Amino acid sequence: MMTITRITTQKKNNNRYNIYVDDGGGETYGFSVDEAVLIEYRLRKGLEMSEAMVSELTEKDSFYQSYALAIRYLGYRMRTKKEVADYLQKKDVSPHNISATIDRLTTNGLLDDEQFANAFVQTRINTSSKGPLLIEQELLKKGVSRGQCTRALQRYDDSIQYEKALKWVQKKIHSRKKESYRKKEQRLQAALIRKGFTQDVVQDVLDAVQMTKNDEEQREALIYHGEKLRRKYERKFTKQTLANKLKEGLYRRGFTLEEINEYINCLIEKDL
Repeated sequence: MMTITRITTQKKNNNRYNIYVDDGGGETYGFSVDEAVLIEYRLRKGLEMSEAMVSELTEKDSFYQSYALAIRYLGYRMRTKKEVADYLQKKDVSPHNISATIDRLTTNGLLDDEQFANAFVQTRINTSSKGPLLIEQELLKKGVSRGQCTRALQRYDDSIQYEKALKWVQKKIHSRKKESYRKKEQRLQAALIRKGFTQDVVQDVLDAVQMTKNDEEQREALIYHGEKLRRKYERKFTKQTLANKLKEGLYRRGFTLEEINEYINCLIEKDL
């Protein structure tokens, strides 16, 4: 048996207490505990403790320390259960205390993956140009279940997707003016898919944007690439071969055969 001889507050942490004991050989430092443990077990000067009780106290204190770590981690923003568990694991918290901490946080309403998913989706809708498929992948990586993802993403319906994707495309469609419209369309389509928009929405957006196609811009791009190819090949090939090379090169750059033939016929009239 040992008897508590003195209890002092730690200088750097007012919520922790140093417990000094005497086991028959004079006063020595025994252990430290969280304030919650001190209160729960009514620790006080003169209290006698067995080794089993001390072991129970240190185990309980270990849990409170992991719980305090989790609370501080949650203080910055909402987290998922997996994020908290991963954080505590990095802090070398035992698996038992990680599980107990997650359970306590959940019971106290401080951890709720469903609520997290709802807030996460709404934030992404409000602050990013990401589509629902990409957001779903983010949530899954954070440990949110697929069912919870599906329910949260119901707020990100096709109409919101369309509006967001269209707004993004309208900002980008007139960049790279020397690029053919088809190349722009292919580039934008690939970008929207990478951003996580559904295929149907992507196609609807591209169909809508096609109506704003700038013919003059397309013509300038055609001439730019045509002249560039002509300068590259005109000294290497005959006129007929040159015409074929121009057709191949311009087609690869996304111009239609009608546009290409019109351009080449114009060159032929000028004797290439």
